[in-house]
Amino acid sequence: MNFLIGLREFKNHLLKKENIFFSIFVIIIFFLDRLSKSYVIDNFKEVSYYVNRFINFDLTWNIGIAFSFLSTDSTLFYNLITLLIGLIILILIYIFAKSEIIDKFIYSIIIGGGLGNFYDRLIYKGVPDFIDLHYDNFHWFTFNVADIFITTGIMIYILKSFFEKK
Repeated sequence: MNFLIGLREFKNHLLKKENIFFSIFVIIIFFLDRLSKSYVIDNFKEVSYYVNRFINFDLTWNIGIAFSFLSTDSTLFYNLITLLIGLIILILIYIFAKSEIIDKFIYSIIIGGGLGNFYDRLIYKGVPDFIDLHYDNFHWFTFNVADIFITTGIMIYILKSFFEKK
């Protein structure tokens, strides 16, 4: 019974005007990521595109998590990691629904990017990364638009915590 009351309360939080606004923001971020990845998947399968001496577009597939960490050929492990990522996104959505306005902005950035990469894990069984930053022979980890949003959201969250009054 308490679970049903909790679900009803959660639904009421989600239907607040600001939550609907920030949910639209999540959807926009998700579609920006999808558009960029779709373009790269369709046009950069076997070719690298040189932009300048600091950036290339080069399609690689990441079956791990951030920076290809935990990459493995094990289907079971991949599925467990994907399930864990899905649960984390659901927890973030719950926190998002109950948070203050500034936190809703931060969580919406992270959730939008997270959903983009989660979608790829489900549909493609890997996340297409294509932004290759480099200087001479030093290459940073290849990443995508969703990663930019996730990282930006986390950085804003960390910076915000430095300025919060306890």
